Amino acid sequence: MRHTKMRTAAALAWTLAFAITASAQPYSARQNGDVVRLQDAKSQTAVSIVPSVGDIVFEMKVKGQNVLRWPYASIEEFKARPALSGIPFLGPWANRLDEPAFYANGRKYAFDMELGNVRGAIPIHGFLTTTSLWQVVEAKADAASAWLTSRLEFSRQPMWMKQWPFAHTIEISHRLRDGVLEVRTTITNMSAEPMPVAIGFHPYFQLTDSPRDEWTVAVGARTHWLLAANKVPTGETEPIERFFPKPAAASIGEYDLDDVFGDLVRDREGRTTMSVAGRSQRLDIVLGPNFRSVVVWSPRGRDFICIEPMAGITDAVNLAHRGLYKELQSIPPGGTWRESFWVKADGF
Repeated sequence: MRHTKMRTAAALAWTLAFAITASAQPYSARQNGDVVRLQDAKSQTAVSIVPSVGDIVFEMKVKGQNVLRWPYASIEEFKARPALSGIPFLGPWANRLDEPAFYANGRKYAFDMELGNVRGAIPIHGFLTTTSLWQVVEAKADAASAWLTSRLEFSRQPMWMKQWPFAHTIEISHRLRDGVLEVRTTITNMSAEPMPVAIGFHPYFQLTDSPRDEWTVAVGARTHWLLAANKVPTGETEPIERFFPKPAAASIGEYDLDDVFGDLVRDREGRTTMSVAGRSQRLDIVLGPNFRSVVVWSPRGRDFICIEPMAGITDAVNLAHRGLYKELQSIPPGGTWRESFWVKADGF
């Protein structure tokens, strides 16, 4: 009872603080040390990003409740051992490769394992996730939104170029508008050859009104990729109904999820919506058309679900080289790849 009263008091204080701010300025963007905080006072939503640790969003608080997993007492603790939280960016590839090498433009590029930034026989999640080299371009707000734009100059790092020899820059803009967080990625290829796009994001979502086993997930996809024992797609697929008999509202309590989905269901704008819902709370994750796949990871016994926007399926670059994947994207020399995903909360 005491814990419930404390939570109620904290929620009331949060609401009052936002109401005062909303009457003066609906949006704000403020930097305090390592953290940039975007605030939408009208919807009582605040987003906090730490550019110096992978440009990771570590909070999206809606009426005082964080919809992102964040098991840390402080930024200092997170910086000392960052893992399993927030919205990390994965690059230059996302998820697993089936060997310590990748293929591009018909050639094999073997990793130099002695450099130490790529590890294991099945390398996973690239090597940019917690880099301190993101530079803040601008953190601003106007009457319509608040935003942070950060840039990563990949081509300036010899140890990165040794592993992924395509000169490019990455910009990520986090924009908060009407209570919705947009994460927009822009990649510019400065190489003389096409660069494959295999990036993704690994958001850790949570609901606070119910335990994980009571949540339902809606996956806007038609296809479930079959995986080998090493969690890499075999190249074979099945209709999603064979995996989720009710893909529009599957109870995740019945599943130990670490699965890859494709052939996404699009609306008129080419967008796909994935959702997770509890008793009253709901998160919608909307993917733009250049996100071609989604990975859903929610292991039993853990109160989070990762709904991961991906430019291609796991091992896309290598499966495409073998003719087993047809949707690999690439950026022509001097060209740019852009795409967004959005996070919207309801019922809080």
